[in-house]
This record gives sequence, structure tokens and C-alpha cells, in this order.
Amino acid sequence: MKHVLESVESQFEMFQILNEDGKIVNKDDMPELSDDELKELMRRMVYTRVLDQRSIALNRQGRLGFYAPTAGQEASQLGSQFALEKDDFLLPGYRDVPQLIWQGLPLYQAFLFSRGHFHGNQMPEGVNAVSPQIIIGAQYVQTAGVALGIKKRGKKAVAVTYTGDGGTSQGDFYEGINFAGAYKAPAIFFVQNNYFAISVPVEKQTNAKTLAQKAVAAGIEGIQVDGMDVLAVYAVTKHARERAINGEGPMLIETLTYRYGPHTMAGDDPTRYRTDDLDNEWEKKDPLVRFRKFLEGKNLWSEEDESKVIEEAKEEIKKAIKQADEYPKQKVTDFISNMYEELPYNLQEQMEEYKEKESK
Repeated sequence: MKHVLESVESQFEMFQILNEDGKIVNKDDMPELSDDELKELMRRMVYTRVLDQRSIALNRQGRLGFYAPTAGQEASQLGSQFALEKDDFLLPGYRDVPQLIWQGLPLYQAFLFSRGHFHGNQMPEGVNAVSPQIIIGAQYVQTAGVALGIKKRGKKAVAVTYTGDGGTSQGDFYEGINFAGAYKAPAIFFVQNNYFAISVPVEKQTNAKTLAQKAVAAGIEGIQVDGMDVLAVYAVTKHARERAINGEGPMLIETLTYRYGPHTMAGDDPTRYRTDDLDNEWEKKDPLVRFRKFLEGKNLWSEEDESKVIEEAKEEIKKAIKQADEYPKQKVTDFISNMYEELPYNLQEQMEEYKEKESK
């Protein structure tokens, strides 16, 4: 039996296109992206890194509520989203706000989501997505259902979701991939393995050598990819999408990545469970540095280009937080009316009381 396990695990070697020096190591799987598309990918990663830095500062100032840092995971998040189409349906976890923004959620609404404002959870017309899931792994079950709905409607689209390494320990994770596999639903399941589920290292989450191999039990395709390599993540996502819309079923993608900051800004201290040596090791693999070197080698990126994006991001973030500040505050009547289409009798009287109070 040990021999069987080892033979299965050996099939899941990390897929990579760009190494840490920004050099192509896998020419055969290089995705077909124009120069403009390559530059747009870099622009989005730089913009998102600035957004993360500013969001952390805003959180510390008390101007944002819940926030999960994203620095280090830009290639995993944005490389995958860049491979999606407008009709695809996005079901993010709470660290996946960047994908929502690039899928079409206005930045000011992302800030309102952080503050717990209901408008931050209202997707604009034409944006196929739900608000970030707070319950660990629950989005996997929802994605299986959405994907089956897409299949039953005959749409050429996919449902895409994300969780972390800790999410693979949840029952919803297995239920979701198993259901989607059984019905060959067009779903793409991401596991962003940043090695620490809050403070629990991945080796204490599972005895499996990879998280990608968990796909085997559900009878679906699984792959492990360098999550610090934006081109590799894009290529794998593109492949998974094509398989799904062609009726070949879902795919589980494990991206090996790292979050530089705390799990969330709600009191987590990563210095208690991560060493400086480990942080330094992963910073050498930084997705922005790696892709920047690649683009500079093709004369597609410069310091001037990067500075322009940074200033653009700062200005747009400034405007978005101002817009969030000026948006009407939540009222108790908003919560009640958003919760119920038809008010139960015991709330009707309360609704009238709150309306009277709010009118004064």
C-alpha cells in the first residue's frame, strides 16, 4: 500500500514557467499572451500590491474593518482571474477581494465590504460573483452548485472558487469537489497553499505530500503550480477552463504561494509561528520581482512604468475611500428589509418604530 501511495504522490510535481530569476524554464507551455496583455498583468499586480499596503494603513487608522493581507499572493490571485471570461462566476474567500475588483467590483464597494456595509456585498449588474465567503470552505459547496447550474443551462462558462490550505481540512472541501466531479460540473477549485492556516502549518493539516493529490479521491484532475509565477498560474487556469467548458469536468489547482503579512489584521502575529529565515526565503520568490525581471528582459517594463501605476493606484484608492466615507450609513431598517422579502408579523411593529426613529 505504501508503494501505491508513493506512486500517486509522485505524479504531482510543481508546474512552473518562470523561475525566481524571471527566466523561462518551460517554453512548451508558455501561454499565448500579447505584449499588451503581459504589461496589463504586471500593472494589475503592482496596483494590487499598493492596494494591499494602503488597505493595511487604512485598517490601522480605523478607516477599514476586517482585512486579510494579500501581498505575496498576487500571481496566484491575478494570474488565475486574468484567465477568466466575463460570463464566468466567481466565488471568492475573504482574502480574494483583488479578484473581485478586477472582475468588476468597484473599489469603494470593496472598502464598504471591509466595513461590514451591506452595499459592499451587492454585486453590480453584469458582475457574476458573490461576496467573499467568511466561513472556511463553504464556497466549495456553493461552487459545485453554481457550476451544475451553468451546465444545466448549457452555458460555456465556469464557476471558480478559492480557499487556503486550511480550507482543505473542512468537510465542505471534500463535499464540493466530490459533487462537482460526480456531475462533471464546470468548476475550478483553487487551493492557495500559503503554508499557514492562520498559525497552523500545512504539515499539521494533512499527511499528504501535496494538496493537489486530494483531487484523486474525487475522480477529478489535480495539479500543483508555482503560485509565485503568474504565467504558470494563468496557463494552468486557462487549461482548466477549456477542459471544463468542453465537458471534461472540474479541476483542483494547488498554488504554492506565501502571504507576507498576518493572516488578518485582527490581531494575528505571524512572528509567533514563522521565522525570519522563512520570510526571507519566500521574499526571494516574490511574484512581482520575478515577473518584472522577465518583462524588463523583453523591454516591456521600466521604473517609469511602475511609478506611473503606483501613483495611479494611490490616487484611485484615495478617491474610493472618500466615496466609501460619503456613502449613506447603514440603518436598522436596511438590515430588516434586506433580510426579509415579506416581514413576519413580529418585526412589522419594530420596523415602524425604527422608521420613526430614523426619520427624526
